[in-house]
Amino acid sequence: MRLNKIILSGLMVLFMAGNMVFAAPQAQKIAVVDLQKVVAKSSQVQSLKALRDRRNKELLNFIKTAQADVNKQTDAAKKKSLATSYEKQIQAKRDANLKEYTTKLKAADANITSLISKKATEMGYTMVLPKSSVISGGDDITATILQIIK
Repeated sequence: MRLNKIILSGLMVLFMAGNMVFAAPQAQKIAVVDLQKVVAKSSQVQSLKALRDRRNKELLNFIKTAQADVNKQTDAAKKKSLATSYEKQIQAKRDANLKEYTTKLKAADANITSLISKKATEMGYTMVLPKSSVISGGDDITATILQIIK
């Protein structure tokens, strides 16, 4: 009796697995997005680029001021000490600028990705691929995404 139950259970498992194999696969609805266009038009990325340009200009002005200050020094030891001090300050400013830019760029990337994913899901797409990675196929939803990217 126990052997019959085991055999029956085994047959049921095989039958259920067989049905899964022969079940029709769910259709995939695939979208493509021109990420370069989306990133270029993103106000968040544009403001980040403007901030980076401002920070670079500020750093360049600081470097010019530091060079002038170092060149004013007549004592070689003071000149070297001042140059070393300014080099450390410049490196610290560069590092801070890079860290700020990287952090904000990651946030912008996450925001853009989230907006694309949300809109694509609303439109019924199961997958979104970068247009540059697709030779053919997929519905191009770049124009729709550009309308929601701010």
